[in-house]
Amino acid sequence: MGRRAADPWSPEDALQPICSLGREGRVDGHLLRFGVCWRAAGRSTDRLIGGQSASLRGWRKRGERSQAIGRSRGGRTTKIHALTDGDCRPLAFLLTGGNVADCTAAEVLLERLPATSILHGDKGYDSDAVRRQIEGMGVAPNIPPKANRLWKNCFSPFLYRDRNAIERMFGRIKDFRRIATRYDRLERNFLAAVCLVATVCYWL
Repeated sequence: MGRRAADPWSPEDALQPICSLGREGRVDGHLLRFGVCWRAAGRSTDRLIGGQSASLRGWRKRGERSQAIGRSRGGRTTKIHALTDGDCRPLAFLLTGGNVADCTAAEVLLERLPATSILHGDKGYDSDAVRRQIEGMGVAPNIPPKANRLWKNCFSPFLYRDRNAIERMFGRIKDFRRIATRYDRLERNFLAAVCLVATVCYWL
């Protein structure tokens, strides 16, 4: 049995006073005129009535940059960086703006890397810093070198076929329209949706 909520209109509650309607029976004289900027004393950070600006709460981050949204060739987009195992099961996700380089997200994702002997990565993760971090963990990086590299690193196209596991994972979670097209304004909401879909698809 559940608990019953208290009746908000119990007889014991006192009625709130109502302003008088005046002689003409109208209440417009008691209301603020349209366009008048008014605020209560001590509430300097509240939204101003009749103002044109957003909320003045300085502690809250606003804007696209703080919500993993960046302008790329396709417009304002969000990148989903992921780390998966050989069975397509996702291990970690990270969101960045569409204008952020892929190699900048590798440092955070590699912290969740399990014990393995070889790591396949997209060409966007080809940087000296990422390769040193992978090799420092005792793992061999198999990342195709970028075209502008003067010295090409060792790369096996045959072993690189196993990287299709992450492509299949992305193809499956993007069957959900909410993931394929970001509708969430906040980064935490979109990341929660990505993790929820991945859990349903691969871990349940």
